Amino acid sequence: MALLKIVKVGDELLRKKSRPVEKITPRIIQLLDDMKDTMRAHDGVGLAAVQVGVLRRIVLVETERGELIEMINPEIIATEGEQIDIEGCLSVPDKCGITKRPMKVTVRAMNRKGEIYEITGSELKARAFCHEIDHLDGILYIDHAKMLTQEELAELYEEE
Repeated sequence: MALLKIVKVGDELLRKKSRPVEKITPRIIQLLDDMKDTMRAHDGVGLAAVQVGVLRRIVLVETERGELIEMINPEIIATEGEQIDIEGCLSVPDKCGITKRPMKVTVRAMNRKGEIYEITGSELKARAFCHEIDHLDGILYIDHAKMLTQEELAELYEEE
């Protein structure tokens, strides 16, 4: 497995729309495996293929270690409720912001075997689904977040 380079904000690639995966190939399987290793090495809870320089509609989400969700050609098919919380991104290092996301999200996607499935996530998982799927359309969380300074962030952590 290889650790891939994370594309950072400012790189125009992050603003491009990713293309659907037409066929599961050994290259796609290798990309999924490399993305998993890269995400874990950077302590992320999600990663989109575009964040490692590949314009394909592939995302990973792992809000709890060992519960990796691989989504190929994901599509949000239902949302419910609302949550406002802190969000960050591996492609936007050392920054975070407050965003509004749905409390519950259902996604239809394909797994590495080419099987279509649906998955529903709440709270952090719902937030991660939305965040990573946004990446596939060139949208970054900073586009709709109230950004926090390091000082404001430190104050929030002190309050907990």
